[in-house]
Amino acid sequence: MKLHCFERTFFHSSSSLTPIQLPSPMETHLWYVKPSEVKSGSLLNQYLDILPPCERENVLQMRGEELRKSALLARALVRTTIARYQINSHSNPRSLKFRKNLHGKPEVQWQFRDDQHPPPLHFNISHTTSLVACGVTTNAQIGIDVEEKHRSIKHNILSFARRYFSKHEVQFLAAISDPQVQRMEFIKLWTLKEAYVKALGKGFSGAPFKTFTIRFKGVMEGGFITLEDLSPKASEIVVDSFDDPADLTSNWQFSLLELANSHYAAICTEKHGAGSGKRNAPGKLTVWKTVPFLEDECVSGTAAVKIICGVQ
Repeated sequence: MKLHCFERTFFHSSSSLTPIQLPSPMETHLWYVKPSEVKSGSLLNQYLDILPPCERENVLQMRGEELRKSALLARALVRTTIARYQINSHSNPRSLKFRKNLHGKPEVQWQFRDDQHPPPLHFNISHTTSLVACGVTTNAQIGIDVEEKHRSIKHNILSFARRYFSKHEVQFLAAISDPQVQRMEFIKLWTLKEAYVKALGKGFSGAPFKTFTIRFKGVMEGGFITLEDLSPKASEIVVDSFDDPADLTSNWQFSLLELANSHYAAICTEKHGAGSGKRNAPGKLTVWKTVPFLEDECVSGTAAVKIICGVQ
């Protein structure tokens, strides 16, 4: 769907975004944009126009054109994505305000009266210089991470893993003899672990990677299988937490996928009804490729999205 909006005034900018219903309680929406496909200078200026002065200044002060562009698209994607859901009738990208929790995770600072309840929307953002993604859920915390499939790693994989990963994860990687496969499995594990700590709202500093293990249900310590060998429908990713057993666990569900045949994306969400004793139904994932204000395409079920394992 193409949207024609090239005006410099953004008072009515939200009308240029395709309205979307909030995800169901067991659904995740994932939006992504590829910076290489955003080439219009006027469009980039429009993205600058929807940022408050402090955010605009932060973007423009970054060194390097790629970093500036990625940072700008990350901020624009968050604002335009949230504005799509039409939480209230006058929501638009420019009017949105944000705050950070104790560990720096951004949240929407909703502008409502004291007698109104804030919307149940949660979001998380991740970006590289070549892809920017934003995940959205309702009534469930979410963390996402994206990494380039062919990202170069300067350090020796196992030495790096011993510094940051759990003993079981290091053993898993050490059992892989092919260096290329080992590198790819390392990136997938890193992506999953990053998504988990972001879903917790703690980040790397608040939940060091060594304090928990990502594994696959039914694969116990000493048993190894690469993610490529797993059946997406049969596999479930679980977490074993060493420091805080309350974080374990059955409260979280994961998706690991390839986007655009170039990136790995991990999504960690709080299970619907987690902690209430309710049985959790399978989740649903819907993915859109977008160029905000210009073009949206639902790519779920296409070659652009390959589910490796986890929630469908």
